[in-house]
Amino acid sequence: MPNKNIFLPAAIIACMISFSAIAQNAKTQRTYCNPVDIDYTYMSHYRAERDVSYRSGADPAVVNFKGKYYMFVTRSHGYWVSEDMGSWRFIRPVSWYFSGSNAPAAAVRDGKVLVYGDPSGRGPIIETDNPELGDWKTNFAVLNPPGGIQDPNIFVDTDGRVYLYEESSNKWPIRGVELDPDNYYIPKGEQVDLFNLHPDNHGWERFGQDHRSDVAPFIEGPWMVKHDSTYYLMYGAPGTQWNVYADGVYTSDNPLGPFTYAPYNPVAYKPGGFLNGAGHGSAVMDNNGNHWHFSTMAISVNFKFERRIGMYPAGFEENGQMYVNTAYGDYPHYLPDVEVEDHKHRFTGWMLLSKDKPVKTNSVLTGVERNVADEHEKGYMLEQEEADYDISMINDENIRTLWVAESNSDSIWFEMDLGRSMTINAFQLNYQDFNANIFGKPDTLRQQFVIELSVDGKEWQTVVDFSENQEDRPHAYIELAEAVQGRFVRFKNVYFPNRYLAIGEFRVFGNGNGPRPAIPESFTVKRQSDQRNADIRWDAVDGAMGYVLYWGIEKDKLNNSVMIYNDDSYELRALTRGQEYYFAIEAFNENGISPLSGTTRVR
Repeated sequence: MPNKNIFLPAAIIACMISFSAIAQNAKTQRTYCNPVDIDYTYMSHYRAERDVSYRSGADPAVVNFKGKYYMFVTRSHGYWVSEDMGSWRFIRPVSWYFSGSNAPAAAVRDGKVLVYGDPSGRGPIIETDNPELGDWKTNFAVLNPPGGIQDPNIFVDTDGRVYLYEESSNKWPIRGVELDPDNYYIPKGEQVDLFNLHPDNHGWERFGQDHRSDVAPFIEGPWMVKHDSTYYLMYGAPGTQWNVYADGVYTSDNPLGPFTYAPYNPVAYKPGGFLNGAGHGSAVMDNNGNHWHFSTMAISVNFKFERRIGMYPAGFEENGQMYVNTAYGDYPHYLPDVEVEDHKHRFTGWMLLSKDKPVKTNSVLTGVERNVADEHEKGYMLEQEEADYDISMINDENIRTLWVAESNSDSIWFEMDLGRSMTINAFQLNYQDFNANIFGKPDTLRQQFVIELSVDGKEWQTVVDFSENQEDRPHAYIELAEAVQGRFVRFKNVYFPNRYLAIGEFRVFGNGNGPRPAIPESFTVKRQSDQRNADIRWDAVDGAMGYVLYWGIEKDKLNNSVMIYNDDSYELRALTRGQEYYFAIEAFNENGISPLSGTTRVR
């Protein structure tokens, strides 16, 4: 349940939290909020060609080794470790790939962590029994299948046998081969072609934003999971830079197939909301026996491969159907060690309070062009947003727009009016890179700021003091130790490492303490002549901020969803020809969520 609320008058200090208290809270926090709050690495492997500075984190391979979680991420010059999936610490290994690992594979076998992520696509599997130190050893046995190894996955079966799956292509299929763990992990036999995309039948496999491009889609990022006696081979499609980047799954009773397409695909899909994408992921079991799906989420402004990491509850239904729950997937959720009634539903119920609320500031940048690597004319990324860096960009629930100040001065501030006094549980501060000049992973990065609250705009109380913060927190998620009341929120910058202070989104979570919206009425779903698409409509609900649309192939398993703001219709383009579906919808606002509508069956 959410923390107990504290109701306090304006003149009394409601909740004074020093930096040391915040740090203590980070170690004992109960919730998290996507994107995962880690010190994302500035990409350096394109520096000579483009000289565009941007952070990125993608293609996460997460394993549970001796009760700790290790996360390996593309081109990060190291990896992260966590004891709770909430607080992550970066490890600079003693030995590692000079160029950073590329779409790394990771697995655990016989007391060691195995990794393959050689950027060349050819090389040996490396291993260590001490990933905290990172003294990775090589066996010098170069794996060199035809076409090299792209987006690999190492799978260790329950019988100890080891398999390699790989591919990243808009031409070639996912491939698999058994490896010999007793002979330097070299292949046993030839690679086997397993499956490829079929976008003519599977709507979600089409390329482009909202699946609207004719460019050939990409299949990539396989990850194998075994549940009971069934093998679930996940794969990413149709392209990492799009809002519809997702993971699908094929199943088999054999690790090298033949595989059958799961009728409930895609299994991990998040095309709407603040930050989109749920593809090229990995599945890991926590220390409580529950599954989690880590995935790639897209920003794609500075470059098409500007990405972040998402984390979602996952698991298996009683009939073996795999699920990844992305509903309210960028709102606060409970961490693995917090006991909940149903692991599938870990949403805290803390609603978004800040969207489109009036904001004012003392600094807005004008007249400066953005330095980006833009490929939208080639069809490989979205067009750039209009060069408007106004303060209103800071709470429009769009990660691709941003407020930019004229400098990084400690005199810069902004103030938000929530409209009335509300219960506040958490903040999320999403910094962005505007004309940055940082590459690689310097250990000097940090963000310092103060957040104040007021109920009347006159008496202010400090609730977050990061003025002495020494950690790199580009997506700082701050869960308050106790809920507080406030109407006005003020941010004061202290230190920011780039030339321009730039924030993509400042988000406030809690409860507006007003009426929840009603159930949407006149809900209709009409499948188009192209059965991959459906037109969905409903009556707008007074007081609703947005809607969450659910669908699935069984009435009680509506496991796919999309969050929709500012609209009362949606064209869903992710369906499979010939497959029957069930649909339902709910409305939400800053006060909570309506009951779910009745289900609609569509053939």
